[in-house]
Amino acid sequence: MGSITFSHVFKQYKGESRPAVNDFHLSIEEGEFLVLVGPSGCGKSTTLRMLAGLEEISAGELYIDDKFMNYVSPKDRDIAMVFQNYALYPNLSVYDNIALGLKLRKTPKYDIELRVNRVAKVLEISHLLDRKPSQLSGGQKQRVALGRAIAREPQVFLMDEPLSNLDAKLRAQTRAELIKIQSDLKRTTVYVTHDQVEAMTMGTRIVVMKDGVIQQVAPPKQLYDEPANLFVAGFIGSPQMNFIEGNVTLEEGRYYFSNKRMKLLLPRSYDSSFEKLTRAVRNVILGVRPENVLLKPFEPDDDDENGFAMSVVQMTEVTGADSYVYVTVGDSKVIARTDPESIYLKDDKPAIGFNMGKLHFFDVSTGVSLAAGGDGG
Repeated sequence: MGSITFSHVFKQYKGESRPAVNDFHLSIEEGEFLVLVGPSGCGKSTTLRMLAGLEEISAGELYIDDKFMNYVSPKDRDIAMVFQNYALYPNLSVYDNIALGLKLRKTPKYDIELRVNRVAKVLEISHLLDRKPSQLSGGQKQRVALGRAIAREPQVFLMDEPLSNLDAKLRAQTRAELIKIQSDLKRTTVYVTHDQVEAMTMGTRIVVMKDGVIQQVAPPKQLYDEPANLFVAGFIGSPQMNFIEGNVTLEEGRYYFSNKRMKLLLPRSYDSSFEKLTRAVRNVILGVRPENVLLKPFEPDDDDENGFAMSVVQMTEVTGADSYVYVTVGDSKVIARTDPESIYLKDDKPAIGFNMGKLHFFDVSTGVSLAAGGDGG
């Protein structure tokens, strides 16, 4: 059990001109690991708090297992929440912090001991049960907070940026543990983060939000390969997708993307998308991810026919496994991911091209995706 349905849910704070959450409409399946991601102020934490019962719903309906929950108190929702700040009781031991929720529910002492010890073993904190929170590291405190939630065995786990206070190494370790725990317990989990890497590695589905509005809901790979609009394309992926303004034109039965510095003959796989365009949206933004940007030494015969144009290198970042080369092409700034063995220095002028089967096109005025991910041809 643990399915969740948001039916056109709104949250409007008094005195605010626009809703913090605007027409949130979504069904979450039992056992799913759903991630809400977006920049600060996008409404993701407010959505989670409405699900927890910590915020009133202004309009719309919320259901857990088909039960209407709008006016049900938090303690009666059979959920457990893990916060960013751990929310541990400093005067209680680790054991008592984990057991607290069970004691409040009048769980038999034997069951409490069994659950606490089982959870402590899973989280590898059995040796910490007698300690107080002040004696723990940040990572240990977070495991205790997770243990308290898991020990309750709720229908739904809610997690509000639980890893944001951890250092990078510990965050990666705890992320892996969370994925394993959720997979083992098969409990519905709704997880809030502003970190798109966290979202991509953890969620079975991801909800991208902006200004209180859902921008796209999809599995991680689909979100990366088929972003619904410019915002999603720019938010998901690190470094973000490159964007280049230009026009789509039809010449002798073939579509071209062009601007002052380049003219690209587009694969036939994009034809069906561009045939639908009216002249009003022939102004487009081309999107291409850094791994699909190609650099090579410029040669005199590099021209429009083979899709290469001259660029100017601004800087190079070497991360070890990869290099990121920052170039300009006219007024456009482009990042290319390259082999670190390929050396590009400032003011070098390599030819730049693209993996033509991996281009995205967006309407300049609306930001909506027009075409994405052709297969060449």
